[in-house]
Amino acid sequence: MSPTAASATPRAASPTVLLAEDDRAIRHALERALTLEGYEVTAVADGVEAIAQAHRSAPDVLVLDVMMPGIDGLQVCRVLRAEGDRTPILMLTALVGTPDRIAGLDAGADDYVVKPFDVDEVFARLRALLRRSNDASSDDGSGGRDGRDASSGPDGQVAAADLRMDPQARRAWRGERELELTRTEFDLLELLVRNAGIVLDHATIYDRIWGYDFGPGSKNLAVYVGYLRRKVDEPGATSLIHTVRGVGYVLRED
Repeated sequence: MSPTAASATPRAASPTVLLAEDDRAIRHALERALTLEGYEVTAVADGVEAIAQAHRSAPDVLVLDVMMPGIDGLQVCRVLRAEGDRTPILMLTALVGTPDRIAGLDAGADDYVVKPFDVDEVFARLRALLRRSNDASSDDGSGGRDGRDASSGPDGQVAAADLRMDPQARRAWRGERELELTRTEFDLLELLVRNAGIVLDHATIYDRIWGYDFGPGSKNLAVYVGYLRRKVDEPGATSLIHTVRGVGYVLRED
């Protein structure tokens, strides 16, 4: 073996994407765009094949259209989550209402893009999902350990008010109640807990969670915060996540 060959750096494997979209034009266009971006793509046209392919190949991330005949994207998501599959899932939806977006989060999706979408937005969201997935087991807490009201124990857990989180195990509790959170919800709550008492503006949150600022017209952050509040707060319990109008959000016990 030559010295050059011996010292060559192995090429990193391309992230694998399972794309399920029943619209042939959108499926082919997105498959081509993802391939050119460096992803290894398996594209299918319906939910039944999506579940079968997910079982066969264990992709790094799934991109699921919501509106597919037979088994739709939401049902695919529910099936995989019920099986304990935590693979990141990005939903594609033409339904723009907040209840429709919440339905995707309820099903266990990690993020969503509304049609018609800019392919660069899809790339940005996939990068964020893959980055968080890769870092989940080795999170060093960068991007937020300057919180003044949060405490970090010797076991790596972080806490604020009556919230407690274990970043390595990806588990969170309010008091004795364990919270069922998607990947994105967990990351958002962890960011707020680590920066308890500090107002985080929209741009900072978008950058830390998604790695991309989706602009002032985006409702994504408001949807996620609203849904996270529903899981964190209980009737009669102190509200912990507060909106600072025109700025962003803060976690504090008032």
